[in-house]
Amino acid sequence: MKIEVWSDFMCPFCYIGKRRLEIALNKFEHRNEVELVFRSFELDLAAKKKFDGNIHEIIAKKYGISVEQAKASSNQIVEQAKDIGLDYNFDNLIPTNTFDAHRITHYAKTEGKMNELSERILKAYFIDSLNISDYKVLAGLAGEVGLNIDKALQVLESDKYGAEVRKDEESASNLKISSVPYFVFNNKYAVSGAQQPELFSEILEKVRKEELSLPL
Repeated sequence: MKIEVWSDFMCPFCYIGKRRLEIALNKFEHRNEVELVFRSFELDLAAKKKFDGNIHEIIAKKYGISVEQAKASSNQIVEQAKDIGLDYNFDNLIPTNTFDAHRITHYAKTEGKMNELSERILKAYFIDSLNISDYKVLAGLAGEVGLNIDKALQVLESDKYGAEVRKDEESASNLKISSVPYFVFNNKYAVSGAQQPELFSEILEKVRKEELSLPL
């Protein structure tokens, strides 16, 4: 079974959705037969590497609401994350451009570490308050999951794997994906949003049954 997940490292629901899928997978008897593939998606292709103001001020300006309303909305997301063991630190988030973070995960894919690095970058952004567009930060995170730090830095300082990011985003456009997280099971069933683990479990079982019914 193949599950493709389009997501962005700046998307709080992507980390929540990823964890909820993992909860379902941990209960799935055939977990070792599932191939999980992360696909790149940038919520804001024109995002700056450095923003003025904190995340609450940025959200308030973007949606035309007060900073207090933005904080209240963020707090609701924080509570959702907490329910599944993710301790979001919204007050200290460092909003930035995620293109290079996506590039380095495609390098990690060539070394069999894409899933591990994707998880580490999400944690770095939402929990550790790190700047995930800083090359040294990203290379350090790559090192933490077992990749060569110097090679990761060389990749980041080049334009390598940019084409792979754009290819994923082109695929998202062809599939009419406009928001993430977005999950595709065996190129057949799609799930949009950070759904509850129970829904993911239902789909896993459904796809498994269909696979078993296919002629050999």
